[in-house]
Amino acid sequence: MPTSAYGNVLERRVFGTSIQGRPLEAFRMGDPKGVTVAVIGVIHGNEEAGLLITDELLNMQIPKGVNLWVIPSMNPDGTALNRRGNANRVDLNRNFPYGWARIGQPGYWQYSGPNRASEPETKALVSFFRVIKPALGVWYHQDLNIISPGVGFEGEIRARYGAITGLPMKRITGGTYTGVAATWQKRGLKNSMAFVVELGKTLNTDEAKVHASAVLDISMMLRNAPSSKLGK
Repeated sequence: MPTSAYGNVLERRVFGTSIQGRPLEAFRMGDPKGVTVAVIGVIHGNEEAGLLITDELLNMQIPKGVNLWVIPSMNPDGTALNRRGNANRVDLNRNFPYGWARIGQPGYWQYSGPNRASEPETKALVSFFRVIKPALGVWYHQDLNIISPGVGFEGEIRARYGAITGLPMKRITGGTYTGVAATWQKRGLKNSMAFVVELGKTLNTDEAKVHASAVLDISMMLRNAPSSKLGK
């Protein structure tokens, strides 16, 4: 994904390498002095719809006061192999260091790895976020087609995203939620908010544009918020 294809990109940073040697890329856009927002298109390799949204964002004008980092995928091997986990069959969304627990064995759909943050992709993302310190992270998944409701200002942000995109607010269930990326971001970084957007089974370009616009809308919401609300 060459930077030259995206005229609004200020910086392309390779923040790590996957097990099979693929680069983990982040693209910086907008105002470097603005509020920092990170968008992660793919963490489960076989949930690729978020790539349509990150592609749209990379071609958009970013509002003043917003420092946007677009991370198309932190699991390129999983996508290449058409599997949920990485090349080690680890579910990266169960591998983050906060609240990690041992789940299953290789081949189990939620296998959490041999220990916390065991995978190079997880280590790289954790280190990168500790550098950029996002105030907000948006993590794309499939295919429940919902957003889990939140509380406080983060709950307001989630509700706004849901209102723009038409996704219903409903609690996400059906898994064992330990070592989750968004939870690590909220608990492991100071004054950081994060939430999961569960897309549907499919996503078309027009729908991706709506989601990309929603990202910019909530980014401005964050930018305009009083400091007393940030991190809440």
